[in-house]
Amino acid sequence: QVQLVESGGGLVQPGGSLTLSCAASGFIFSINTMGWFRQAPGKQREFVATITSSGTINYADSVKGRFTISRDNAKNTVYLQMNSLKPEDTAVYYCKAINGAPWARSWGQGTQVTVSS
Repeated sequence: QVQLVESGGGLVQPGGSLTLSCAASGFIFSINTMGWFRQAPGKQREFVATITSSGTINYADSVKGRFTISRDNAKNTVYLQMNSLKPEDTAVYYCKAINGAPWARSWGQGTQVTVSS
């Protein structure tokens, strides 16, 4: 059974930093592309960043230069380092395996990030 457990969210002031973690289990983590997504109140879930098994990375334009995605295959964990946070980064952040198979439809519970003074 696929499990994705996000953690590391919280309340931070504008300009601050947070690092999110996502512990994955139930599938072969090392060969799968992993992604971070977010959903702000009243908005649709949106793409934030992805990292492939070989380390190729893509970012949404809104986070480029501020966020860094990384992965540790030994720990089955993907990270999102977030710097220079803005109020518009406030959202619930989710990780997901990017794979067309039915098992990859699972989402974790998400972790809340609130950027406010």
